Amino acid sequence: MEILNLSLPATNRFASGYLQQESEIMSFFDYGYGNHAQDLDRIVELQNRAFPRDVLADHIEKFMKPFPTSAKVVESLAKFKQPQSTVVIGGQQAGILTGPLYSIHKVISIIKLAEEKERQLNIPVVPIFWIAGEDHDYHEVNHLFVPFEQKLVKKVYPEKMLQKKMVSDIELDSEKCFNWAKEVIEMLGEAEYTQEVQTFIQKAVNNSRNYVDFFAFIIMELFKEKGLLIVDSGNADLRKIEKDIFLRQIEKHNEISYALHNQQREISKHGFPLTIDASLQSANLFYYEEKFNERLLLEYHVESKLFVSKNKAVTFTFDELFQLANEFPERISNNVVTRPLMQESLFPTLAFIAGPGEIAYWAELKQVFEIFEMKMPPIVPRLNLTFVERAVDSDIVDLNLTIEEVLRNGTASAVETFFTSVKDAELAEQFVQMKDQVSQQYKIIEAKLANLDRGLLPLLAKNEMKLLEQIDFMQTRIDNSIQHRHANTFQKFNRIENSLRPNGAPQERIWNVFYFLNKYGFTMIDDLLSLPFEFDGLHKVVKL
Repeated sequence: MEILNLSLPATNRFASGYLQQESEIMSFFDYGYGNHAQDLDRIVELQNRAFPRDVLADHIEKFMKPFPTSAKVVESLAKFKQPQSTVVIGGQQAGILTGPLYSIHKVISIIKLAEEKERQLNIPVVPIFWIAGEDHDYHEVNHLFVPFEQKLVKKVYPEKMLQKKMVSDIELDSEKCFNWAKEVIEMLGEAEYTQEVQTFIQKAVNNSRNYVDFFAFIIMELFKEKGLLIVDSGNADLRKIEKDIFLRQIEKHNEISYALHNQQREISKHGFPLTIDASLQSANLFYYEEKFNERLLLEYHVESKLFVSKNKAVTFTFDELFQLANEFPERISNNVVTRPLMQESLFPTLAFIAGPGEIAYWAELKQVFEIFEMKMPPIVPRLNLTFVERAVDSDIVDLNLTIEEVLRNGTASAVETFFTSVKDAELAEQFVQMKDQVSQQYKIIEAKLANLDRGLLPLLAKNEMKLLEQIDFMQTRIDNSIQHRHANTFQKFNRIENSLRPNGAPQERIWNVFYFLNKYGFTMIDDLLSLPFEFDGLHKVVKL
């Protein structure tokens, strides 16, 4: 493996500015990133705060017990209990078979940054992955994309979910899940490590009760030797540890909403779009209703002084909701606004690993954190990676393209240029002239027919359309013939596009890690983790 560093823009303007640490954007954050002096300031801040280290470590140890482990995991748990330790943390939803590649990139980022900061600062730094098990958007986690007939197709797990269940509560049908995963691997094609991958997936399925278990088992098998710890935000036992924080969020619900609104207004003044959709009456908490088996988003209605679910199914007075959270905290959960508050109240975060979208939405929370007398942690952009296989790299060279050009723009323009170079320009012009002549002649006929019999005009228009369609049909057949004669070249363009800019999107948003594990084996993860990644904002091209 080798790394090629490229300067590419992020997927949104705000994140691009953050990568450059532009002063206008950095004003929305408490810290920059990659700044040693600010790291030291952050350590001092964390030392002046209290965290539930022991009880949280015991919970994590219990939660992780069913999953693959190592001596390094045990070491990380011991580190976390040390009063001077910090964490590098980041999270993602529990996508099936780990979902898009960016989930894997985020774990790699957490581990690599934790290792780097521990060396630089000479304090224990623990890598922690926060699984967003309390999330209920099932349709974001129930599919992945696989190659099929020279394109990528969406492969959806065959189980419908009508309620807004938390992902942690969605049970896994072992037989159905393995059969579906087996179909996915078969679509990837028989390769050197196919049997090993299928055996591993069978083991993961057999040891999983729900989506989060399945995700966690795979992640820990891949990264256990790096001492990664995992936590599930949807876990009922964790919610009990979070009780006092929920109570504070309920007490300050109104202040939270106004702080968010004020910060969003500041960001809007600078011309940046907002990412959090919230109203002033949002309570920024969910209530889990067993009767409906769903999470219900709560709002606070000032007139009635009641907390009301958006579907109007449940209502609480302040005292009722406060008492409920105190007695049954497992029935309360965070939304996008309060989740970062919860994370930062639990963990001594030296750095939070964020994707481009997360960077933008954390910027909207600065004043919310001030309500709780906390600073936001340093937000470190996760590593943006693209894997380039040897065959694809060879295709790029053959076509006189560059990897940077493809990652920026895809191959559509290059395909059009090539097609223009190989088609008969004179013949193409003849078709253009033919269509113009047909249109001109029909206009003459239309003018005459308007005086003779206007009732025939619709039929004339239909006749013209059919004739033009026949001309287009012939031109298409000729184009197809050209593509057939140059099929090898067009297939190279297609392979490059599918690999590096699939469906017009970055590779990390479409491809799944099991495509690569199937071809290169599980040692690929160890090889990646041994690379000298730098958190410098540059795009990392990894040649396999």
